[in-house]
Amino acid sequence: QLQLVESGGGLVQPGGSLRLSCVASGFNLNNHVIGWFRQAPGKEREGVSSISIGGRNINYATSVKGRFTISRDYAENTVYLQMNSLKPEDTAVYLCAAGAERSNWGSTWYIPSLYYYWGQGTQVTVSS
Repeated sequence: QLQLVESGGGLVQPGGSLRLSCVASGFNLNNHVIGWFRQAPGKEREGVSSISIGGRNINYATSVKGRFTISRDYAENTVYLQMNSLKPEDTAVYLCAAGAERSNWGSTWYIPSLYYYWGQGTQVTVSS
C-alpha cells in the first residue's frame, strides 16, 4: 500500500518549535518532490514548503519564510519540516505530499492537485 505518514505535531506555545516528519510506505520517497501543506478549519489547503528530488530547489510560502526549514534525509527516506518561532496563525493540520518534478515546478509547487500521494496529516496547535 502506497502511503505517506506524518508525525511530530502537537500543542506548543507561541514562539516554540516543532519538527514534523514525513515517511513513505510502499514507495521510495527519494524519487519524488515532497511538499508540505496545511489546512486550518474553514480554509483552503495552503502550500507551506517543498523540496526537489535533489534537495537543491526549495520553496517556502511567504508566511513561513525565515521560520520554517524543509530538509530530506535520503538514508532515512524521510522529509522534515523544522518549524521555529511558531505563531497562533500556524495552527492547522499539516500534510505532506509527493509529486513529480516538472519543468515549471518552481512556480507551481504550491498547487495541491499536482501531488498524487498524500498523508493523513498531523495536527499542530499553537496556543498559550
